[in-house]
Amino acid sequence: MGCCNRRCGLLAGAVFGALLAVLGGILIPAGNSIIEGTVKKEAVIENGTTAYDNWVSTGAAVYRQFWFFDVTNPVEIVENGATPVVVQRGPYTYKTRYLPKENVTFTNFTVTFLLPLGAIFEPSMSVGPEEDHITVLNLAVAVTYSLTPTTLHGVVERLIKSTNSSLFQRRSVKELLWGYYDPMLKVTTGLFSPYNGTYDGPYTVSTGEDDIANVGKILSWPPSCNPLTSFSDASSFAPFVDKRKPLYFFSSDICRSVSASYEDSLDLKGIKVYRYTLQPNTLAAPNVNPDNQCYCRDPKVTKNCTMAGVLDISSCQGNKPIYISLPHFLYGSPSLRESVLGLSPSPEHHDTFMDVEPITGFTLRFAKRIQVNMMYGPSKVITVLKQVKDYTIFPIVWLNETAALDHETADMFKEELFSRVETLEVLQLSLLGIGVSIFVLCFTMYCVVRCRHSPGKFV
Repeated sequence: MGCCNRRCGLLAGAVFGALLAVLGGILIPAGNSIIEGTVKKEAVIENGTTAYDNWVSTGAAVYRQFWFFDVTNPVEIVENGATPVVVQRGPYTYKTRYLPKENVTFTNFTVTFLLPLGAIFEPSMSVGPEEDHITVLNLAVAVTYSLTPTTLHGVVERLIKSTNSSLFQRRSVKELLWGYYDPMLKVTTGLFSPYNGTYDGPYTVSTGEDDIANVGKILSWPPSCNPLTSFSDASSFAPFVDKRKPLYFFSSDICRSVSASYEDSLDLKGIKVYRYTLQPNTLAAPNVNPDNQCYCRDPKVTKNCTMAGVLDISSCQGNKPIYISLPHFLYGSPSLRESVLGLSPSPEHHDTFMDVEPITGFTLRFAKRIQVNMMYGPSKVITVLKQVKDYTIFPIVWLNETAALDHETADMFKEELFSRVETLEVLQLSLLGIGVSIFVLCFTMYCVVRCRHSPGKFV
């Protein structure tokens, strides 16, 4: 009787272990489904979700750092046609994107909004006050030259002389960035003027409520050179990121959509992230990358659309001759760097990147590096341009816009998402492991006991 009870108990234990193992196995797909459902729900842009809280107002501080290219030989350039020599000065740092989105309106799985712009100077993160003076290309001369046909260069010459202007000017950092009254143009001008108190947009983006794969994708924005379809603003992407596929996003600063490819997996304050960098063809010559064709507006300047490394974005900058590039003409054609001395490209300091958390698709850290250049060229009439031999893309400033989640946000992120995932995974593996162990142990003991008490067994 005792033997029978022992065998029955061991058999029951084996069945119990098998049930635990099966339950653990069932929880794996069921748990993954629960996690996936929770993430998708929280990734939708609507009131009350985690995505909405991060979307409507940037939690991490966003900074823009500016490095100017200070011209050291302006007189020699104008009088003798010398090659320009520049020295990098910076950073001059401003806090930006500290204002929440405005006029947020939800309609049929989309949301429309305005992005208010503002910049606050951060002296502790700068090399000097924003009253520091820099010698740079005269923006008014470059603009006037670009917009005036050759037959009217005499008018430009008289305008330059009457205002005592030259090809280069010396202005404060604050003036160059945010605006000053220019005697030639007779208006306030600056690289980012007007800025404070203005708005970017309006944008219309998908909330992802109807299809989470579309969350954050921009559906409309004021005129852009290339199509916006399927592009986000890079603050977040669809959850469950596939690192084998590139990510596409839109930047209003450069009026264009670009793509980034997976480079590496990193640890960011205890959170696994995917590092994405711009694809090599982002600033390829239009004859190499057809997506850049609409940025080739002047065949003379771009050498019949074969010049790589810079893009003409004048169409979205009020026709000002602004060309954007990677800092120090990184990855541009050698002729660009040879036209101006003092440039030292470095991927470590000048590359653009995003660190994306792969489960939620949230961008947790980024660095956007862009160089702003302007163009001028030769003229037989305009005195300050008579020594210029060819069209020149001249560097003015490069900027580094950065943000990263702080420790408090990282801890909250890990607690609300990853702690639940880890708890569920531990429960799954524990049930599976304990169940298999109990089953194997009980079933083995059952077989041993049964063999010992089988009839005809030799002792």
